[in-house]
Amino acid sequence: MSDAPQPAPAPQKKSAGRDLGAAIGVGVGLGAVIVAALFIVKAVFVGVIAVAVVVGLWELTRRLRERKEIRVPLVPLAVGGAAMVVAGYARGPEGAWTAMALTALAVLVWRMTEPPEGYLKDVTAGVFAAFYVPFLATFVAMMLTADDGPRRVLTFLLLTVVSDTGAYAVGWRFGSHKLAPRISPGKTREGLIGAVAFAMATGALCMQFLIDGGTWWQGLLLGLAVAASATLGDLGESMIKRDLGIKDMGTLLPGHGGIMDRLDSLLPTAPVVWLLLVLFVGSG
Repeated sequence: MSDAPQPAPAPQKKSAGRDLGAAIGVGVGLGAVIVAALFIVKAVFVGVIAVAVVVGLWELTRRLRERKEIRVPLVPLAVGGAAMVVAGYARGPEGAWTAMALTALAVLVWRMTEPPEGYLKDVTAGVFAAFYVPFLATFVAMMLTADDGPRRVLTFLLLTVVSDTGAYAVGWRFGSHKLAPRISPGKTREGLIGAVAFAMATGALCMQFLIDGGTWWQGLLLGLAVAASATLGDLGESMIKRDLGIKDMGTLLPGHGGIMDRLDSLLPTAPVVWLLLVLFVGSG
């Protein structure tokens, strides 16, 4: 038997864990559709939000039924969710809260048509779903009502995407200290630093050049807030998926998972951006 030293195994390359080509193609295509709808007719973009909400609710309720046997009534959620987005656009926060309350009531009543076993957990999950998906999405529609509404929404989208991209790029290259290993093992503290840096730089540019009356220092604060809310949103979605024992909420978007897997950081970030823009430059 030869005693010659064996060659060291080649180091393994880090993997993104998804079909990167498909992810980029789908991402670019979605981005083009969203930007086109945003700057052509505001009402069309409101429709895009409503469709995303309905599909997201379908994915979430389907997973709850499959994995936890929680029977959330989809019909009142979908109708109420779409109405919530329209009400937020047409009547502002008052309309959004009214539609949210009516949707919750509809969920409670609709579920009464089935046997009482599991009623409490079903309606609790239904009210949670109504708040988590359509109600948070209404803040995007409310951003759109300002005179510079399309640019506000574009700022919101850019900051959230850049925060996620910065976290991924820096974490993939330099990440070694886990941020929340029990929730999302792939997230690192270095990635969070990347998210903050990328989002703050983008926020300064957006507030200075896109938002009427905005200044660069406001953009730094806005970027910091977005990095925090986007990260917490991603971790929250990871908690839900870990509890359900799944990797993705759906398979609708190749390389991305489902609609809910793309909304995870956007939904909790929407009210943060809406509020800070109102405080910084008014409701428009």
